[in-house]
Amino acid sequence: MERSTAAALLEGPRPTRLGDTDQMIAAEQQREAVRPAPPLAAADLDRVRAAVAVALTDFLDQQRATLAGMDGRLVPVVDEVCALAEGGKKLRPSFAYWGWRGACGQGSGAGEDEAAVLRAVAALEFVHASALVHDDVMDAAGTRRGRPTTHIGFADRHSAHGFSGDGELFGVGAAILVGDLALVWSDEMLRCSGISEPALGRARAVWDTMRTEVTAGQYLDLLRAAGGLPGPDGALTVARYKSAGYTVQRPLQLGAAIAGAGPAVVEACAAIGLPLGEAFQLRDDLLGVFGDPEVTGKSADDDLREGKQTLLVALAEEATDDVGRRLLGELLGNPDAGADEFQALRGLLVSTGARDRVEERITQRTALAREAIAEAPMAEDARAALDALAVAATTRTA
Repeated sequence: MERSTAAALLEGPRPTRLGDTDQMIAAEQQREAVRPAPPLAAADLDRVRAAVAVALTDFLDQQRATLAGMDGRLVPVVDEVCALAEGGKKLRPSFAYWGWRGACGQGSGAGEDEAAVLRAVAALEFVHASALVHDDVMDAAGTRRGRPTTHIGFADRHSAHGFSGDGELFGVGAAILVGDLALVWSDEMLRCSGISEPALGRARAVWDTMRTEVTAGQYLDLLRAAGGLPGPDGALTVARYKSAGYTVQRPLQLGAAIAGAGPAVVEACAAIGLPLGEAFQLRDDLLGVFGDPEVTGKSADDDLREGKQTLLVALAEEATDDVGRRLLGELLGNPDAGADEFQALRGLLVSTGARDRVEERITQRTALAREAIAEAPMAEDARAALDALAVAATTRTA
């Protein structure tokens, strides 16, 4: 009997009867993926994150003054963007910075000011904020990072102030505009960062591609939810374009473009970014169902209630029997299902082996990315930083 699509994707060749070579290779890949990162001063990684946070704060302070000058009732809008920008791990700017740092001594952008580069890569946080707000609207999500999602927060504001009309529509409309504004500000922050005109020109090509991909990925996600992009292949396609590309690959290439890096570095960024971005998203999918709400800041039932069609779900559907498929059909995406029912659904994701297979793929893809980092034609400190970021991105608990 032929293996399923999922098995072909996740298992690779079957082991032969002559030995356990394949099992040994798989075990070695797992050890490789989780081995400790090379020594790197934590202060160096923290310095980049702190510098990005300062750049965002300075920019948003200016925007608050601008909007308050237009009308004081606009301040809650900028405050919402501030709240979104304050959270998170700043992974995207960090990958972009180290992409620049790894190549800045090789290319035509060697003279770029570091503070300007940090401001430029910080603009990625606004792209991310925009994607989060719009994604939460499309998923009808209730919480994000331990607080109400943007559309819920503005609906609550509508109610608290006794505004007229439909509060839910007001919240959704406000969230769409907040997400749009964050995207507008991402462009402005990049353009006004202070990097040179040649560097800005090089960066724009990557920037435009990245923003097109993430928007297209959002549509593919909607299409998949409607049954138009089925199976494990469909799940991986959505993961690549909706999240994986703009999380690692494009930020790395953005930094390399600012540095004026050559084709070898750009190719290395893809070799690192594609598998690592996928592993990051798959970890996110697992945390959305099995994560600790006290750590993740969201209910572990939300992704199941919203009916997210992740690789985890696709593998379970393919591996289960008719009873399991009926359970998936009845509970996944059911807003009226209770905690016990979602716990039963989690049990199915475990018993079918779907959870373990996703973990295996995370391990495999992370090992592949770390191998590419080790071989990348970049400065040694950048390789060490990227390796540490790879471990952090794929072993995180939030």
